[in-house]
Amino acid sequence: MRSLEGLELLPEPEDHRILTAVDPTAPGYPGKDYGISDEDAKELRWPAGPIKEFLWPWGAVMFSIGTVFLIVAWPWINAYLAPVLPNSEWAFEETGIRELQSLGLDGSGIHVCIVDTGIDMNHPDFAHQNIVGFRDFYSGQHDVIRDVGEEYHGTLMAGILIANGTFRGAVPNIDLSVALALGPEGSSGQGDKVAQAIRWCRITERVDIISLSLGGESGDGMTQHSATAAAVQEALDVGIFVVAAAGNTGLDTDINDVSTPSSIEGVISVGAQTKSGSVWSRSAYGSQSDPSTGLDRIYPNQKPEIIAPGVNIFSTASTDLAANYAYSSGTSDSTVFVTGALALILQLYGDEIAGDDGVIDASEIDLVKRNLAISANRNDFDTNTHDSHFGYGKLDAMKWAEAIAFELNIDN
Repeated sequence: MRSLEGLELLPEPEDHRILTAVDPTAPGYPGKDYGISDEDAKELRWPAGPIKEFLWPWGAVMFSIGTVFLIVAWPWINAYLAPVLPNSEWAFEETGIRELQSLGLDGSGIHVCIVDTGIDMNHPDFAHQNIVGFRDFYSGQHDVIRDVGEEYHGTLMAGILIANGTFRGAVPNIDLSVALALGPEGSSGQGDKVAQAIRWCRITERVDIISLSLGGESGDGMTQHSATAAAVQEALDVGIFVVAAAGNTGLDTDINDVSTPSSIEGVISVGAQTKSGSVWSRSAYGSQSDPSTGLDRIYPNQKPEIIAPGVNIFSTASTDLAANYAYSSGTSDSTVFVTGALALILQLYGDEIAGDDGVIDASEIDLVKRNLAISANRNDFDTNTHDSHFGYGKLDAMKWAEAIAFELNIDN
């Protein structure tokens, strides 16, 4: 164990269980990557040298014994552990979703389509839900409802939306359609499959909202001139709201815009915030200009439009695992919070938003986006204008609903 001499163990921001050995003089990650102060970040580092005697040989022996015990006892342990794990109630409270739910709203009558790795409908938190439609664009097994993701991404996202058990999602009683269009790695590089899925959501399922916790950069098969972008624009043109992840590229200086399709003008592009209220460092930055036209983006379509909780979010995981709950971080999670908030607002004011003709069109989508920007919480930020990292501010679903009611002169 000589290699541990003079080293420190540094937890990785995206998964604190992963420890990287570094030289003590290395600066390490700044506090913002963990959602804490720089001083607190320094306290996270462990000196490796003093623990080498523990690690070998007795630490290794005890680790082996402990591992065997956990494998044997985990189903029993998990039954007691899941209800007491730190949950993400703070995220539902902070976004105003719980306040809207207190009005008796649960998403009833609103149809949402998720395009992802699928869904594990055997999860106990989904026992109340019968999905309206399922289509497998990955391998064509349309009769086998499942989640093919190695990290069960689709099930994690669905839980934030519809769970009703260990925790309550944003809209547990929506009509849900699921399009399996991403492969096991959760990659959105196969844009043709994603495009087909979006068109299925629009044409066959006739949904109100399409939720896209996915995206790609130029060269990944998902540019603004791709089949996916065309399918998204077709959905917008017929009055379907599209909510999409801004991307997790905030630390990549070679990327200067949010991912596609969140970069498309009418789409609501969602970045991520931490529990402390700051914008997540890995959340993508938006460009001032639209790459497809070269023109400056204008209000309320500057990117990203909004940020929402997206770091260490507790949600449902695959029932193939002993522990069928997990934590997730990224703008994917943030996207679903905005989708859920929008579904609650459509349940409350959908008829009024559609107007006398009963049809939502580009002007109504613009109205909803404009009031999203107006209502955004900027209390933790220094500017009252759009920012390329945190957008117009943090999601406040209740104020979003109130702003729409005010503009439409709805008397409550």
